[in-house]
Parts: sequence; C-alpha cells; structure tokens
Amino acid sequence: MSKQTKSNKIHIVLGLGSSGISAAKLLKSEGKNVLVLENNSNEKLIHKSKRLKAEGIKVVLLGEALNINNFTPWIERIYSVIVSPGIDWEHVALKELRSKNIAIQGEVALAWKRLRHIPSIGITGTNGKTTVTNMLHHVLKLNNLNTQMGGNVGKALSEIAIESMNKNYQELKWLVLELSSFQIEGSPNIEPTIGIWTTFTPDHLERHINIENYFKIKRSLLEKSSIRIYNSDDKYLSSKRKELPQGIWVGINKQSSYSHYPKFWIDTKGFIFENQKELFHTSLLKLPGKHNLQNLLLVTAAAREIGLDPLSIATSISSFKAIPHRLEYLDKIHNISFYNDSKATNFDSSITGLKSIAKPTILLAGGIQKKGDYLPWIEQIKQSTNGVVLFGLSANKLKEALLKSYYEGEIIVKQNLEEATIAAIDLARKKNSSSILLSPACSSFDQYQNFEERGDHFKKLVKEHRPIK
Repeated sequence: MSKQTKSNKIHIVLGLGSSGISAAKLLKSEGKNVLVLENNSNEKLIHKSKRLKAEGIKVVLLGEALNINNFTPWIERIYSVIVSPGIDWEHVALKELRSKNIAIQGEVALAWKRLRHIPSIGITGTNGKTTVTNMLHHVLKLNNLNTQMGGNVGKALSEIAIESMNKNYQELKWLVLELSSFQIEGSPNIEPTIGIWTTFTPDHLERHINIENYFKIKRSLLEKSSIRIYNSDDKYLSSKRKELPQGIWVGINKQSSYSHYPKFWIDTKGFIFENQKELFHTSLLKLPGKHNLQNLLLVTAAAREIGLDPLSIATSISSFKAIPHRLEYLDKIHNISFYNDSKATNFDSSITGLKSIAKPTILLAGGIQKKGDYLPWIEQIKQSTNGVVLFGLSANKLKEALLKSYYEGEIIVKQNLEEATIAAIDLARKKNSSSILLSPACSSFDQYQNFEERGDHFKKLVKEHRPIK
C-alpha cells in the first residue's frame, strides 16, 4: 500500500464511552485519521463530540441503532474498526465488515500492542475481580512498585498507552488489569504475565448465548497467561480443574470442598499459609465475608509470585479499604446499618452480599434482570431477610418469583430507588431489621447510566435520612 493510499485510510472507533474516547485519542496521537461513531445522541454526547472535534477527531452521533449502512460513506477507506466493550462482538454489522476483510479489534487489543512489553496481571471472573484488582494494585503501590490499574476499572488501557508516550513517563513495573468477558472476547492478542480467575457463575448469557461460550472466553485469558491462579472454593472452576491449564490454586480450607490441596489456604485460627509456611493473619483485612478471604488469598498468591515478602503484603493489606458500591458500609441510622452493594448486578453476587452482613436485613433489589437461575438467590433471601423492596423494570417479575417460592417476608414494589429506600426504612423499623442492603441482582440500565450512578444515588438518599445533629 502506498503512503498516499495509507494516509487516506480511516480508523473508525465505535462508542463515545471512556474506552472509545481513549482509543480515538491514542490513534490520533499516532497521526491516524480517526472517526468516532456513536449510536446515541444527547446533550452530554454533543458536548463530548465537540471536545473531540477540537482535537481534530471527527464524531458522528447516529441517533439510531448501529447498522452496516452507518459505514457506507467510508467503506472503501476503512483501515480498522475499534469496538468498545458495550458493543456485541457478534453484532451483525461487525460480521458484515469482517466479510469485507476489514480488521475488527477491541479497545484493549489496540492498547495492548503498545503496552505488551510491560509485565501484567490479567484478572477475570464473574464476581470478585474488581476487589482483587484494587487490592493487588494497592499492595504493589505500597511496596514502591510503579503500577497502573486499568481495563474494566481504573483507566482505559488506551489512556495508559497515551501516557506511556510522554517524554517524562516513568516506565511501569506492572499493569494490573481487570478484564471482562467482553474485553477478552475482543482482545485475542492479550497475554498477561499472571492470570487470575476469581469465580465463575452464569452471567451475560443474553450476549454469550450459553454458559459454555462464556466459560471458553474466560478460559482463553488463562490459557495465554504465563502464571495462572485459580480459586478452588469456586465449585464450577474446581469441577473443570482437569480441563484448565495448570496453575496455582487457593482456597479457604487446606482441604478444599471441591478440589485438591490448594497452595495458599487458611487454618482454623485464621492464619494464611503458603503450603506449610505461615504468612499472616486474615484479621488484617477489614472487609466482611468469606468471599473477601478468597479475594485475599488470590492477591497474596499473586504478590508472592511477584516476589513480595509476607510482612510487606500484610502491612499493605491492613490499610486496604472497601471499594465503593461493593458491600460498602454507609451509616447506622435508627440502629439500622446501611450497605451499598450496587455492583451486585447478578443473582450470585447478591447472594454473596446477603451472606456477608448482619441478619435480618431488608433487601433492596431490581433493575433489568439477567438470564440465570434465581432460585438459589431466593433461598438466600429466605435465610437472610425479613422483607424485600423491589424497584425498576423487573420488580413485578421478581415479586412473582418470590411468591411462587413461598417467601414469608413482606414484599413491597416501588417505581424507583428513591421510593424504595423510603419504604425500606419504614419496613426495617417496623420489623426491627438489623440492616438495609442495596444488592439489586440486576443491571442498572433501566434507570441509570451504570451501577456507580445507582450506588451514588442510594448513598445520597441514605445521607438525606440521617438525623439532624
């Protein structure tokens, strides 16, 4: 291809989210012609598009669902298409572009080509990956290792790639990356130094179709990792142990319920062991729940592989605090403890939240229900709650499921989270509940941009109910 022909080529970025914007800026910084297509159109997006246009990046707000006709004006000039995680990798428009031999890649894949020389930890799993990512990043930072956290949390990987081009840039020792199934699917080139698999339960099946496809995508990350760390307390992962690449297993008990002896385990007194070597006590971690002990073991295993000594890990763990929207303790009002677990967007993560706090609780749940088995969730609701307040799109459907399962607590349905929170407080006082837990078990997109916005709204609502001092 001649220089003139290549200079006429265009890179199309799909989506005006943080990853799409970062990808567009990365390509522009390398002198590429860049066009961003966004299927929505509103004031916020218009403002974003104006800022990008000022940097020489063209943006088209389509105002319609993505389709192959959106690409028609540039079809002969397209060099590559960069896909944001929110766009289905098997979207019909992408399939048609592939049939024309147009290169399609995810934002993570784009950035990885510029960052692959840096040692990295890729963390995936249905639940727990955000806590593990944040905790491990915290431990490495406090031990004077220059690290960046990115991917599905922290910075978009393309933003880190842009920063690495700065003249005053200090070379990173480690990249700590949370990688969702959507990001892994669009980034077959990513090969972490260390891969961590936290948990596995059915999720995102409305996109991945079945559990086998979902599992295969997650497994592909571990297959390409040089060192692999697994959670043996996860029943599904342990049942697939023979099918998984060899690695390090961790588990709360020396003899795991579902697997062979893990390398990292916890004794009956609460001490973490590496094989037969005592490391430190789990009480240093101030987060509730058995699932957080599993997270701690995964982080400890990775930190030991990186070369940190037990005392350095223990000292760092003692200062790690809860992450917003993940079983986040908010306040105690009228002797009722309030917890924000807005990150619980599926039944399994909501079960974890219910198991981790004082009973009985009033559960706030609802939003857009995902595919998956809700019966274990309802069984946990029966054990942990004396009332449920439902809100959002799936509220009535969830109420019907609770009634069919003979739930004996009170069930209230409200239109939105504000009304639901008021009802939950009244119900908790009437029932002498110990706590109120927002653990929706559903995605937030019916009423919010994301789970963070939902959680922030709940925090604001709780703050408004604090007594005036």
